[in-house]
Formats: sequence, structure tokens, C-alpha cells
Amino acid sequence: MTAPQLSAPHERIRTGRMRHNAERWSWMFMRISGAILMLLIFTHLIVNLVLGEGVSQIDFAFVAGKWAAWYWQVADFLMLVLALIHGGNGMRLLINDYAHRTTTRKVLHSVLGVAVVAVIVLGSLVIWTFDPCPVDADPSLLPGFCASVAG
Repeated sequence: MTAPQLSAPHERIRTGRMRHNAERWSWMFMRISGAILMLLIFTHLIVNLVLGEGVSQIDFAFVAGKWAAWYWQVADFLMLVLALIHGGNGMRLLINDYAHRTTTRKVLHSVLGVAVVAVIVLGSLVIWTFDPCPVDADPSLLPGFCASVAG
């Protein structure tokens, strides 16, 4: 009786990365960013939903008051960037696993990259250029500190 014939292993997918150990660094980034994201997300949820009046307190004034402090802007920016890069890296791995044609894989990687960069840029603009005291706004909707700035 002879041993069954084994088929040739699948062709290895080239990711186009030139750096040594790129997948190892990707793996480490996913673990580290995941741990940091857990801390940021639970802090975000506790501050926004558990402390105070819960979800009913979240309005323009709440966000304006929160983003008046630089550390909340930094925390939200860090959460935005880490979440998008973490999710983008995970999607990159899924594309590598399921897109077998090189052209399809390249197109999907390009679309993913453009989407991640676009959302990071737009989210960053919102966080860093947010004006808590816009001109011509209804004063009843503005946070309390806007009256002292305007007057």
C-alpha cells in the first residue's frame, strides 16, 4: 500500500511588504493597540454614560465642555487613530486571507487604505478644530463658559 499523494501547498500570498518581520510587528501592534483601546473605550463609556446623568446628558454642550480640556481631545484622537488602524489592519488580514487574485487584493487594499486615511483625517478635523462657542448659535444650546467668552 502506498502513501496518498499530497497536493502542492497553496502559493504563498505576497503582501508587498519589504520590511523584515512586518507581520510580527503587525501582530504585536494588534495586541498592544487592543489593550490600549480597551482602556480608552471603557474610560470613555464610564465618563460619558455611567458618571452623571447617563446618555441623556450627552448633547452639544456636553461635548463642548469635554473637549474644552486638551486631555479629552488627545484621548479621543488616540482612540480614533488606534481604532481605525487596528480595524484597518484586521481588514487587511481578511483581504489577504480571502482575496486570492492579486488584482482584487491590490484594489481592496487601496480602497481600505483610502477609507482609513479619509476617516482619520475627517475625525481629526472634527476633534482639533471644534469650536465650542460658534457665532450665531442659540445661547440656550451653548455650554456655560461660552457666555463668559462672548461677553
